[in-house]
Amino acid sequence: MTSAATAGGGRNWTFLTNHGHVLLAIARDPTARLRDVAAEVGVTERAAQAIVADLEAGGYLHRTRVGRRNEYTLNPAGHFRHPAEADRQVGDLLALFAETPADDVSSRP
Repeated sequence: MTSAATAGGGRNWTFLTNHGHVLLAIARDPTARLRDVAAEVGVTERAAQAIVADLEAGGYLHRTRVGRRNEYTLNPAGHFRHPAEADRQVGDLLALFAETPADDVSSRP
């Protein structure tokens, strides 16, 4: 199997961590079940739970119980944790990977 992650030397790595992937998955669907987030990211459900707990403890998201489900609210004003990016907000990452509506795509040159 050849993928972009393994094509460059055989080592499997990505630019974003699982925490970044979980945050983006929740940004795309704030009412997603953790089972679905885990499947999208490629981690176990338990790992997704731990990542969401980390993100919530760090102030990057807030979990609200709605009936039997959770709904997540993201904090785009939160800053990156690494000193090299600490001056940037997580909202910049969310905006970079936000899905563009189909009608906006057709109007591009």
